Amino acid sequence: MEREEEEKARGFKVEDRRRFSSEGDVKPEFRDDSPSAAGRGQTAPESADSSKPNRAAQTGATPHAPGPEPEVTFGAFLVGLSTQALMLLGDIADPETGAAHADLPGAQQLIDIIGMLQRKTQGNLDRDEAQLIETILFELRMKYVERARATTR
Repeated sequence: MEREEEEKARGFKVEDRRRFSSEGDVKPEFRDDSPSAAGRGQTAPESADSSKPNRAAQTGATPHAPGPEPEVTFGAFLVGLSTQALMLLGDIADPETGAAHADLPGAQQLIDIIGMLQRKTQGNLDRDEAQLIETILFELRMKYVERARATTR
């Protein structure tokens, strides 16, 4: 009994030992910019390792000047999903080919995923987010029905 009380009174300490911040920058305590590190054959953590391709090269993206990244919000996430669904419905041309083509099973799956998000987040969204997801689902479902009817005729 005493041991339990002692453990409760002692508490615990959380120590973040990750080398990088949430923005992806090397934390100051892990930087080693001193000349002695270079003399030992070590490089500063922020220098690129030539044997490993950088993230921009892996994704095919072009590097850009450092700056604030756009904020990822639930609304922006929903708009991204709905844009993908519109591409699969054939409303938006594929940016790589410039041609629009419909993939109704893929569109149906993405619409179902957005519907699942609506069910799973019910009661946790603010009014604008709830209205956005409802509007997106209504529009996508109506377009899907139009496309599905057109292909069966």
